[in-house]
Amino acid sequence: MKRIVIVGGGAGGLELACRLGRSLAKKHLAQVLLIDQHRQHVWKPLLHEVATGAFNPELGGADYLNLARLSGFQFIQGQLTELDRENRQLTLAPTRDGKGRFLSSNQHIQYDFLVMAVGSQSADFGTKGVADHAFFLDGPEQANLFHDHLLARVQSETLSETPAKLSVAIVGAGATGVELSAELRSAEKVFRHYGAKHLSLDLTLLEAGPRILPALNEKIAAKAQRELNKLGVKVRTGAKVIEATKDAFVLDGDERIEADLMVWAAGIKGADWLAQLGLATSRRNQFEVNGQLRTSDEHIYALGDCCDAAPPRAQSANQQAIFLNKLFAALVKDEPFSDEFKYQDYGSLVSLANYSAVGGLMGSIAKGTLFVEGHIARWMYISLYRKHQLAMFGLWRTIGMVIADKFNGWVRPRLKLH
Repeated sequence: MKRIVIVGGGAGGLELACRLGRSLAKKHLAQVLLIDQHRQHVWKPLLHEVATGAFNPELGGADYLNLARLSGFQFIQGQLTELDRENRQLTLAPTRDGKGRFLSSNQHIQYDFLVMAVGSQSADFGTKGVADHAFFLDGPEQANLFHDHLLARVQSETLSETPAKLSVAIVGAGATGVELSAELRSAEKVFRHYGAKHLSLDLTLLEAGPRILPALNEKIAAKAQRELNKLGVKVRTGAKVIEATKDAFVLDGDERIEADLMVWAAGIKGADWLAQLGLATSRRNQFEVNGQLRTSDEHIYALGDCCDAAPPRAQSANQQAIFLNKLFAALVKDEPFSDEFKYQDYGSLVSLANYSAVGGLMGSIAKGTLFVEGHIARWMYISLYRKHQLAMFGLWRTIGMVIADKFNGWVRPRLKLH
């Protein structure tokens, strides 16, 4: 029986594992193994909410082992350290506990087909000081780290009887930077309810380009900027950062944007170690793939942000997971499969916290882009996450989660406060 190994349990990798588990593993047509260094999945578009505490991964995260049981695939927690392409073997690093003690030794795993779904990371473009002084939101651990520092700063002002200001500067006005800015403004109101009555957040969003949301329609970007202005976010375009110090971003021209907390959300690239695997990679260190998402090795495929086949969006990973599910169904049965992946852009939505959302829909709904905003756009944005849950858990469990989320919203704090 052929074994399909997927490295990376992000949106694309996990959805592919669930689909292959149901279509192949449960029918004993193939073994499907998912590998991720974490035990729990958090949907990447929600990381800005993890950072502010609006989304609690302890309650809303998806447990890989539970999903493996439900969908029929296998899961191993581990981190890839070596790829032996000649013998089709992976090596995983030993796992350790919180005190650094070994829990397991190196693991060696054979594969017939390998899918790399390891996502991407922010690109600091070698900017001096960024790696040392700025927070990133590339994964749950980084988002939680920012949340811990944010909460510590807020709590330090709880007993203050005079107005206190906490400044946050965010570099990169793509979706992550815009959504984080709005989410922080929403969190400010909640912090006041929990004791920081005199606290205000001074929010600055820096973008090197001429406008925010450069990858999206100009009408969407203009509407989002107007909404950010209403929320009191200071948006600076044409602001190129040349250095980060411990308390400021330095712009080209030596202007300093001082901040208590600094976030870097600009650009994406593949992880540095991808270039060491011997596979063809692009200028941004993403895997180069052909029309069937196959890399330069005939037994290795890639999907999501770590490959260059489509824009780095959740809908890309979803479409690629659907495509690879069909491809592997044919491969394990030795059936011909000549289809090629074709990305379909259905539009984009940007959340402005619980205030609103803006976006544009594309496809059969209208010729060109159909602009949406307000509560309708916000509902559609939330439905994207529910669609992701549907692909993982199925209809009835997703309905149960919607009900549970409503109940938790009633009995628990609006923000994670620990």
